[in-house]
Amino acid sequence: MIKSIYFMFFVCACLFGLFACSAKAQDKFKNLSSDDFEKLIQDENIQRVDVRTVAEYSQGHIPESLNINVLDDKFSAEADELLDKERPVAVYCKSGRRSRNAARLLTQKGFKVYNLDKGFDNWKESGKDIEL
Repeated sequence: MIKSIYFMFFVCACLFGLFACSAKAQDKFKNLSSDDFEKLIQDENIQRVDVRTVAEYSQGHIPESLNINVLDDKFSAEADELLDKERPVAVYCKSGRRSRNAARLLTQKGFKVYNLDKGFDNWKESGKDIEL
């Protein structure tokens, strides 16, 4: 009896683990390294979006990027107003966490999205162009 309870617990834990992994695999945006992100944004058709706060953005950002704070309640409305759904969007934040959330929201709205995987900090550490 106790062995069957442990077995069921083990099966449930495994299924939960598989479900958690498959949920992440369903993300419809692509994470890119700093080098790949840099290559991508050479295309003038790509919309560059910094999803950090205004204060963070003002301390330095990727050139020609638009600032739409993902933590702001108006993020979704501003994205609809400022971005063109016909053009791909390249998003980034400080470390990659907020931009992944922004990428999920934007893909749900029908945008094609690319995310800077390790964020602006990694971009700077890689010696990439920044603008103040």
